[in-house]
Parts: sequence; C-alpha cells; structure tokens
Amino acid sequence: MVSVGIDVSKDKHDCFIINSEGAVLAEVFTIPNNLDGFNTLLDRIRSCTTPQDSIKVGLEATGHYSCNLLGFLLDNGLATYVLNPLRTNLYRKSLSLRKTKTDRVDARTIAAMLLSDVSLKPYTDTSYHNEELKSLTRYRFDKVKERAKLKTSVSRLVCILFPELEKLVPTLHMASVYALLSEFPGAGQIAAAHLTRLKALLDSASKGHYKRDMAVEIRNAARQSIGSRMPAKSLELQHTIRLIRELDAEIDEIESAIQAIMDELQSPITTIPGIGFRMGAMILAEVGDFTRFDSPDKLLAYAGMSPSTYQSGQLINCYPHMEKRGSRYLRYALYNAAKYVCLWDPAFAAYLAKKRAEGKHYNVALSHAAKKLVRLIFALEKSRQPYRLAA
Repeated sequence: MVSVGIDVSKDKHDCFIINSEGAVLAEVFTIPNNLDGFNTLLDRIRSCTTPQDSIKVGLEATGHYSCNLLGFLLDNGLATYVLNPLRTNLYRKSLSLRKTKTDRVDARTIAAMLLSDVSLKPYTDTSYHNEELKSLTRYRFDKVKERAKLKTSVSRLVCILFPELEKLVPTLHMASVYALLSEFPGAGQIAAAHLTRLKALLDSASKGHYKRDMAVEIRNAARQSIGSRMPAKSLELQHTIRLIRELDAEIDEIESAIQAIMDELQSPITTIPGIGFRMGAMILAEVGDFTRFDSPDKLLAYAGMSPSTYQSGQLINCYPHMEKRGSRYLRYALYNAAKYVCLWDPAFAAYLAKKRAEGKHYNVALSHAAKKLVRLIFALEKSRQPYRLAA
C-alpha cells in the first residue's frame, strides 16, 4: 500500500509519499499548480511504485483550488480520497501536542491518515461529474436569494411612492404591476397618465385579465394617494424592476440546464410526490455519489441532521440538538422538500401528524419527516426503482 498526501493551495501543492511499512518513498516536494506540475507528480508516483502496488492519493476538500488536480488524478486512474479538513485537523492534533501546522506537515498528515483510516471511501467519477450539477443548483440558489432581496426593495419603494397599489392587486410581484411601475414609477405619474395608455398597458401585460375598470380604479387611487413624489426613489424602482426581470431570465436559463442534466440522470427521486426537478437536483448534487454511504444513518450524519450526543459518567445530555454540519444547501433542500412531500404524500402527512400529536413543535416534527425522507431517497437511489404510493 502506497499513500500519497497532497496539501493543496492556490499556486502550488506540497506532496509526500509513504508506504504501509512506514518507509518514506519521497520526502515532501512541491509542484506548481499547472500541467507540468501535475505530470511531475504523476512521474514521481510511478517512479516510487510498481504495478502491483495499491496507491491511495489523498487531498483536503479545499473548494475550487483542488478541482483541476482532482480531475487529473481521476483521469489517470488513481484512487483519490477527498478528506474533510476538520478530520485531518483533528488527526494532526492527535499526533502531537505541539501547535504545528505547515503545508509540509499537512501533506505528511494526509498521507498517514490514508493508511490509518480504512473506512475512507475514494472519490468517484460520479461525484466529480456531479460537480456540474452542484455548481448549477448553488448558482440558482444564490440568484433566487438575490431576486428575493430585490423584491423586498420593490415592496419598500411602492410603500413610499404609491402605498395604495398593494391593496388593489393580489401581489406587487406580477408582470402587469411591474409593467405599470416600469413606465409610471409613482402615484404622481399614474395620476397624470392617459386612461387609454393605462388600459392598454394593463391589458397587454396581464394578457387580458385586467380591463378598463382596473385602469380606472388604479388611476383614481393614484389621484388620492399619499405617496411621495421622489424622482430618486422612482428611478430606483425602475432599475430594481429591470434587475428582477434580468434575474428571471437568468434563472430560467439555469433551470433549463438543470433540467437537461436531470433528464440524463433519470433519478427516481422526482417520482416522490412533492419533489420537483429543482429540489431533487439540489439534493442529488449535494449528496454526490450515494455509493459512498453504507446506510441512511451515514447519509443523515453527512447532512448534519444527526443528533449530537454527550455522555460522561452519569451525565447525559437531555436535549440533544442537531449537529448541523456539512452542506447547508443539503439541509435546506431536505427540509423544504419534506414540507411539500408531507403535503402531497398521505404516508408522510400521517407521519407528520403523528409527531405533532406527540406534542412536538412543528419544526421538530418536520425534522423527523425530513429524516424519514432521507431514508426513502437512499432506498430509491440504491434500488433505482420509482416511488410507489402505499395502497
């Protein structure tokens, strides 16, 4: 067994090679973060090993810095392990009481950890190629969050410029309202507008839903409005609506790309009532390769949804809280998916009602439903069979 530890950084990588007998095959050496450096690493590994050797290459999960090196190692058929920096940090502290942390020490620590921890599972091609889906789902998550902030700004500006409008329409965030405010960003502008123009604008933007009576009602409200005449706020409102429309187009484009990947994956996760391709894609992207997990409990631990435990002598924590480690995106997706599944699936609805009847808070009961959902998703992904509602 030959272990290769790599400490990844932006411009260079520190590497160390050792075998299972404890013999150092290559002292810590540094390679640049380019193709020549990658080839140098591959040549050093090959020069230190034989075809009969089992080679393990380990590196820490360091975000985008390790992406290119990881792809190179996988393309060259090397069993590669991506380690949690928290685990390597704890392992390094267990080896010495001294507070020593350098790139050279980290490379040695990673190599030693690969040899000592037999439970580690290698990073697979499935996980690597799944990074594209993860990039898209996280990018969409950030765009939707950005759009939500802009919509809050629209509500704030309308409250200043034309507060009566909110009571005349179901919601401010609809195409007809945005079209109206883009051209007439304030009560003063609407009050002075020609009725024919208002009618045509609302009729076109609402696809015939709003007619002349709505135009008259809005203009009359504008003439009696307490809204302020503030050109700066009106300009801000127009620009904010323009940004929201741009984000809508970008989110649609991102979702089309996500949909295309989900069509290729043909995952049974979307057969669960209440889980669409967006939420299903987010769960799959954050989990990665399901073969890495031997049981649903390990997947729950990976999602940070396992209860924390503390026991010493006769002291046992009475109110264990969730660990909340791992991907926050995964926890977000699982909790939101559980809400909709409990609405659409009778079995989950009954389970949620059962937990509520036990006196549990809604959020606590929902966390139990989310755990049940994780076990279901794990079983479906392992069997690759679609979900069937209980008879």
